[in-house]
Amino acid sequence: MNDSQNTSKSSRRQTDGTGKGPTPMEVLREARAQLAELTGMEAETVTSFDRTEDGWTLEVEVLELSRVPDTMSLMASYQVELDSEGQLTGYRRLGRYERGRSDARRGGR
Repeated sequence: MNDSQNTSKSSRRQTDGTGKGPTPMEVLREARAQLAELTGMEAETVTSFDRTEDGWTLEVEVLELSRVPDTMSLMASYQVELDSEGQLTGYRRLGRYERGRSDARRGGR
């Protein structure tokens, strides 16, 4: 195992200092990495992040289809569920929209 793999694995195991699991920033990084690995699409932004009774829930925006001009690229919003240790337990696509839309949820223009 090389140094970058060791560093990555050790950062995944760090806790918030209380022994209660990963810090919020570690959860965000790990969620993005796990979603990218499963879907093959890189997360562009995290638009919501909540601690739940069972772990974490995030909403992540990803580029699904690149188009020219960029404002016509197809984006998607995913809900991502993680356990208390920051391991992805499920995800689902909430919707798709063109990057140039001002408010994808409300169909704004």
